[in-house]
Amino acid sequence: MEDRPMTIIEHLEELRRRLLFAIAAFAIGTVVSFLFVESILRVLIRPVGSVVFLAPTEAFFVRVKVAALAGVLLSLPVVLLQVWRFVSVGLTPKERRSTMSLLPFSLLLFLGGAAFAFFAILPVGVRFLLSYQTEALVPMISIGAYTSFATAFVLAFGLVFQLPVVILFLARLGIVTPASLARGRRYALLGIVVLSAVLTPGGDVVSQAMMAVPTYLLYEVSIWVARAFAPSRPRQESLPAD
Repeated sequence: MEDRPMTIIEHLEELRRRLLFAIAAFAIGTVVSFLFVESILRVLIRPVGSVVFLAPTEAFFVRVKVAALAGVLLSLPVVLLQVWRFVSVGLTPKERRSTMSLLPFSLLLFLGGAAFAFFAILPVGVRFLLSYQTEALVPMISIGAYTSFATAFVLAFGLVFQLPVVILFLARLGIVTPASLARGRRYALLGIVVLSAVLTPGGDVVSQAMMAVPTYLLYEVSIWVARAFAPSRPRQESLPAD
């Protein structure tokens, strides 16, 4: 039996099925995370030591928010699998192999960037910001404000660490080349500095530098990765006119 193109109704039915799987995975991940939310919060607030809550409902809703974010992380492999199964139907075998080879690295880089931010960068940034306290300025950090700050910080690093995957994908499509990436180092450095200033929620120079430096190193790694794994294109030389 030959494969036939799916109708729009079949595509919508497949999309609904994949969404249900993804939502179920997220719901299960959130429920499981809520059972361990106290332990997660203890780890999360370790860089600041102690926090307060300023409204009667703040402590409860922060627990729900943290459990939901942890649920997203737990369900991420399942969600990516559902996205892949829906999208892969319309890809050629070559495109499937190319994309499938990038997905595990993308997930590992995201988790690695998030872990690097939380365990290495966030404590330094928090200590720097808290160093501005004086006798008249005593820090009283609310749990809601701090969790928003910390999660934005961690997610920003996770997204930034996708740079090698994005560049390799563009190189495989022929949109960029290792030579053009090498020539654009100065512009890339400027863009990275601006991006770091936008993405770091603290706004301090130390946090921006601690994001900009590893991001630029990732850019250099991306050039090497594109040179090693992107398909090389034959150089087209202009022929002399007769």
